[in-house]
Amino acid sequence: MDARSLSPLASGPIHVHFVLLTGSLILDWAGPAEALRMANQRLREAGQPDAFALHFIGPQPDTRSSVGATISALAPLPERLSERSWVVLVGQPGATIAVDTQETQTLLHWLRGLRLREGALELITVCAGAVIAAHAGLLHGHRATTHHHHLDELRRAAPRCDVVENRVFVMDGAISSSAGVTTGVDLFLHRIASICGPALAAQVAQAMVVALRRGPNDPELSPFLSHRNHLHPALHRVQDAVGQQPQADWSVARMAEVACTSPRHLTRLFLTHGAIAPLQYLRRIRLDVAEAALRSGHNVTQAAQMAGFSSDTQLRRTWHQMGRQGTPSGAA
Repeated sequence: MDARSLSPLASGPIHVHFVLLTGSLILDWAGPAEALRMANQRLREAGQPDAFALHFIGPQPDTRSSVGATISALAPLPERLSERSWVVLVGQPGATIAVDTQETQTLLHWLRGLRLREGALELITVCAGAVIAAHAGLLHGHRATTHHHHLDELRRAAPRCDVVENRVFVMDGAISSSAGVTTGVDLFLHRIASICGPALAAQVAQAMVVALRRGPNDPELSPFLSHRNHLHPALHRVQDAVGQQPQADWSVARMAEVACTSPRHLTRLFLTHGAIAPLQYLRRIRLDVAEAALRSGHNVTQAAQMAGFSSDTQLRRTWHQMGRQGTPSGAA
């Protein structure tokens, strides 16, 4: 399987700091935090260490959430952040974001001291969290999005930010922003896929019972994520198994054994719920694995073997049948 699919960063987990102010929208941070927790859980089940360390911080040790629940024992805003950290800013209720309160001013002062760098210290905003980042001057010269009710407010707060409308999420270097509420889950699933691999992200999405979406600016949806916007547990089991071991000697009959059904019924399940035939799904997964191997420096023979193709010729044939441009050798 792709090494990314179950291996977190060799240097240790990414420290994810959720910043909570008074009135912070619970769904903005609880959904993403649960996605990260589930990713860690899947890694542990596979005997791997956690990829993410979650922290909940704020200017005050206790705060009242958007629905009235009190969040206690928040850690203070850290003087120093770990080498690999994400700072997450979330929205608050109301037509505009009030930045004249003492706690928000304290947060803005702290944010202005951050030195963002892609792959090191990164900023993630959910909903109107982008407005807070704008008031801290962090969006200058960047592309970002926010909830549609706050787009004009974001433009006023950051005149030199390229504010993008009608996007699920936008990624620009060290800054990632999402449109609001549930789109935060979409963004974090995307980040989980980039760190832990798309197969694991698909498992997290399945556990959360959410549809996997992509931002309009993202590349074509990975085969690991497509054909999975369904709730059929047996079909998910097969897709998980194929994604984890694409090089195995798969046949429709062997897939049917994983699903505990007949080959004919499995084919019906794939066509009905996944809109693709089982062997065509397998070919797409294998081709994606082969492409990743070629991009990482492996030659065509090695890529074919790693992906489960019987020969270089079969990889080249599938490459052209799937409409890939050029040749596998050219992608190496």
